[in-house]
This record gives sequence, C-alpha cells and structure tokens, in this order.
Amino acid sequence: MDVLDLSRWQFGITTVYHFIFVPLTIGMALLVASMQTAWHRTGNETYLRMTKFFGKLFLINFAMGVVTGIVQEFQFGMNWSDYSRFVGDIFGAPLAMEGLLAFFLESTFLGLWIFGWNRLSPRLHLATIWLAAIGTTLSAYFILAANSWMQHPVGYRINPETNRAELTDIWAVLTNSTTLVTFPHVLFGAFITAAGFLIGVSAWHLARGREVPLFRKAMRIGLAVSLASGIAVAATGDIQARLMTEQQPMKMAAAEALYETSAPASFSLFTLGTPDGSEELWSLRVPNVLSFMATGDFNGSVEGINDLQKEYVAKYGPGDYRPSIPVTYWTFRLMIGFGALASLLALVGLWLTRKGRTPNSRWFYRAALAAMALPFLANAAGWIFTEMGRQPWSVYGVLRTAASVSPGVDVTTVAISLGAFTIVYAVLAAITAVIMARHAKAGPPDLTAQKEAADPTIPALTY
Repeated sequence: MDVLDLSRWQFGITTVYHFIFVPLTIGMALLVASMQTAWHRTGNETYLRMTKFFGKLFLINFAMGVVTGIVQEFQFGMNWSDYSRFVGDIFGAPLAMEGLLAFFLESTFLGLWIFGWNRLSPRLHLATIWLAAIGTTLSAYFILAANSWMQHPVGYRINPETNRAELTDIWAVLTNSTTLVTFPHVLFGAFITAAGFLIGVSAWHLARGREVPLFRKAMRIGLAVSLASGIAVAATGDIQARLMTEQQPMKMAAAEALYETSAPASFSLFTLGTPDGSEELWSLRVPNVLSFMATGDFNGSVEGINDLQKEYVAKYGPGDYRPSIPVTYWTFRLMIGFGALASLLALVGLWLTRKGRTPNSRWFYRAALAAMALPFLANAAGWIFTEMGRQPWSVYGVLRTAASVSPGVDVTTVAISLGAFTIVYAVLAAITAVIMARHAKAGPPDLTAQKEAADPTIPALTY
C-alpha cells in the first residue's frame, strides 16, 4: 500500500470507531432528558431511577465520544494537510461553530446536570439536561454541514491566485440541501441506536426477573422509539436516495452495480459477481424498484457506471471515477438490512409487551440483547457507503482524494500510527465494554439509600 491507501485506512478506522459513540450519545441525551421530564411532570420515581441509571451509561459513552473525536480531527493536519489547506476556509467554519457553540453548550450544561442534583431547583436542573441534549444535536448538525459540503459543495469560489477554496456564503453551507436531508436521517438513526440500547439492557434484566416494572417500561419506550424512528429513517432515506442520484449519480449506480443505463431499473436483493463487481453471474431482483428509489418513478431512467465514466472523463479529464463497486453495493444493502431487522424486532416486541404483558420466551430476550448491535452496524455501513461512494473525490467534483494527502508523510510513519491507533482503540473498546457492562448489570440506584446518604442529619460512619 502507498501513503494514500494507508491514510484512508487510518481515517476510516478512526471515523467508524468514533461513530460507534456518536449516535448513542445523541439519542441517549434526548431520551434521558425525556425520562427526567416524565419524572418532573408525574412525580413517578420510576422515571427518576431510569434517568439516573441510563444517564450514567450516557455519560460513559459521551466521554469516549469526546476522546475519539479529538483524535479524528488531528488527522486533518497529520495525514490530510493538502486537503486542509485547500478547503480550510470553508470546512473549518462549521467545525468552529460546533466547537465554540454546540460543544461548549453541551459540555457546560452536562456538567451542571451531573453536579446539580439536589443543588439546583428541579425545573432548572431539568433545563440543564435539555440544553445539553440540544447542544449535542447542534454538534451533529454542524459536523454534518461540513461533511455535506464535501458531498455537495456550495457557497464557495476557487481563488485562482492561491488555488484554494474560499467561503462566499456561510448560510448556503449551513442550509445545503444535502445537510437538510442528511441531518434528520442521521438523527433518527441515533434514536434507533439509543432505543436498541434501552431494549437490550432492559431485556438482560427482565430475563433475570430484576426490576420488572421499571425495565418493562424502559423496554416499551425503546420499542416504540425504535419502530417510529425506523419508519422515519426509511422515509428520509428515500428522499436522500433521490437527492444523491441528482447530485452524485455515480454513487447510486455503484450502489446497484448498474453498469448500463436502464429504464426501468430493477433492484437486486442479492448478487453474485466477479471480484471487481464488473460482471454479474447471478442475481435475485425486484423489478422497477431502483427506478423508484432513484427517481420516484417506477419507470424512471437510471444512468449506468459506463456512461457516467465517459461523462466524467469528458468533464474532469482522464481518470477512473468509479468507486469500489463491491464495497458500495454491499454496504448499501447491509445498511438497509440491519436497520430493517432492528425495526422488525421492535414491532415483535411491541406485540409481545402489549396490554401489560411481559415476554416469557427466552428467545426474545436473547434476540433483543444481540440486536443491540444492529443499529451500530447499520450506521457504520451507511457511513462507509456514503464516504466510499464519493471516491475518488474528497470534495465531490472539486478535489480528488489523491490530491488531499499530506506530501511530507511517508509510508512508515502512517503505518506505525495506523498500527498504534488500532491497538489503542482496541484496548479502549475492551475497557469501555467492560465499564458499560458493569454499570448496566448493576441496575438502577436505590433512591432511599441515596437520600439517606445525602441527609446531613444522619451521622456518617467514621474510621
């Protein structure tokens, strides 16, 4: 491998690892805020115990997300300095807003929420978790605005003297059509991730008969949120697919491994082909579905890879403008498949828990625990498809990935840092899993014991 390949591997590994924590943080922040709101409105201590229990798991995950996110941003200067030099004026603007506004908002009020129990008034304390959740959501928006500019660059000009992209309209960047579609899609994906986490943790306790009223309620919340968010993800994904076809037709063609322009175009559920994806050996297809996904018309025309390659050569000059077809083809299907399975489990779970019932079957609890991984896998597959499908561009139609890598970095340096990051992240993953599992198994806190410990009239033991 050369420097470019190793740098892409390193950025891909750190990004996918970082995004394990991001959707869970976004979704859990809003769910924990909703739980505390339910306690504030009803006075039901079950919601308070849920808030403190799942809030602790949220905080552990939040801390890991911050650490891995900082490392990810360093790579723009280490491995991708030519990219940073070319687009820094534009790409840096939403990232600066994320750091100075959104992250400051979430971290400040999250600190107040952590240390404000029994110190702030109930209403003011509730406001802190909602402001932290809003900050988390804004962070996602600003980062997606930066990424969406790479997918569909707007609000800029190329300075011919410096050969750099310069920002001309920050509002165009923040209201990019790609951002406006991607944001709700990612947000609902985060809700599914958090809901799956609630379902899995609740299933573990219910299977052992622990805290049944509390965890049955938590599971019902998770199941309802998962199903509703699954429907919303499908709806926003449908809109996103049509916009993607308009802005990046090669990505849609690669998602189907469609080499020849077709009208109508079928969608293959499963295909066997040559290793490079250039020839189809056998396929299970659904007629007209790709046409509908791409154009909204069951008889619509979808451009093929070969025609688009010729078009791009004429427009951008000689080169191979095809992404990795096997990667884009399979990640597109894995994204859809994992998300659909998570929604199906939610539908089954809502049926099994209807009218106050608690599932008796061990298979459901085992499936719910295993299904915690489904939203994470769907998110990872979706982002791999999004980023790999844009290749060979780092900024679509403007800057190629090969021209973005740092000129002063050699293979040895990148290989060593790649190995070090991978090892460190593997260790962090193991530590995080142990900590999360330990706190999840411990169950919700005993509020009576906490009140006694906080009561200054009760003498403390001295040693």
